Amino acid sequence: MIALQKKIIVAVDGFSSCGKSSYSKLIAKELQYVYLDSGAMYRAVALYALRKGWVHADTVLAEVIVLHLQDIEISFRLMDGENTTFLNGENIENEIRGVGVSSVVSKVSKIPEVRSYLVALQQKMGKVKGIVMDGRDIGTVVFPEAELKIYMQADAAVRAKRRYDELQAKGMPASLEEITQNINDRDHLDINRSVSPLVKADDALVLDNSYMTFEEQMGWFRNVLKVKGLLVN
Repeated sequence: MIALQKKIIVAVDGFSSCGKSSYSKLIAKELQYVYLDSGAMYRAVALYALRKGWVHADTVLAEVIVLHLQDIEISFRLMDGENTTFLNGENIENEIRGVGVSSVVSKVSKIPEVRSYLVALQQKMGKVKGIVMDGRDIGTVVFPEAELKIYMQADAAVRAKRRYDELQAKGMPASLEEITQNINDRDHLDINRSVSPLVKADDALVLDNSYMTFEEQMGWFRNVLKVKGLLVN
C-alpha cells in the first residue's frame, strides 16, 4: 500500500487495449482508492443499444439512444476481489469486453448526449477525491483538474495480441486479424471524432508500456509519485 500526503484524482488516458483498466486497478489497489472504469460505462451503453437493435456496424439510431439514457443504470461492485460492471442490476463484465461491443462502442460514445450524460455521472461519482479513472478524455474533459494524469500508449500489434489472449483466456471466440482491424479502426475513430477526441493533456505523463511488465509499470508509477512529492515522508 502506498500512502500519500493527500487524496488525489489519478486520470489514466490512452489508446484501446493498452492495459489502462488493469493498470488503473493496480494503482487503485496500491492507493486503496476507488476505481471507476469509464470505458466500461460507455461499453454498457453500447451493449444496451446493441441489444435493442439501435446500433449496427453501419448505422446508429442516436436519437433513440438519447431518449432512453435515463433507462440505463450503471454501477460497479467488487466481486471476488475484481471490479465488476452492472447494467440495470445485471453483471455484464464479460459481455462488454467482446468483439461485438468493441465494434460499435466508438459509434455510441461519440454521441454528444451520451458523453454528457456519462461525464456528469462520472463527475458525480468522483466528487470526493481518492479515485482512479481510466478512459480517453479523463484528464482533458472529465477531470482536467486531476493532480496526476497518465497517457498510455503501446504498439498496435502488441495491443491486438493482448486483447486476443485476454479473450482466449476467458474462453471467448476471437480472431487476431479481426481484433487487429478493430483496434486500428477504433484508433482512427477515437483520434478523429469531433466530440472529446483522444488527446494527450498538456500536463499528462506519457507511459509507453509496449514491452513493460506490470511490475515495471508500477515501479514507474511509484517513481512519479516520489518526484511529484506526493508520498508521505
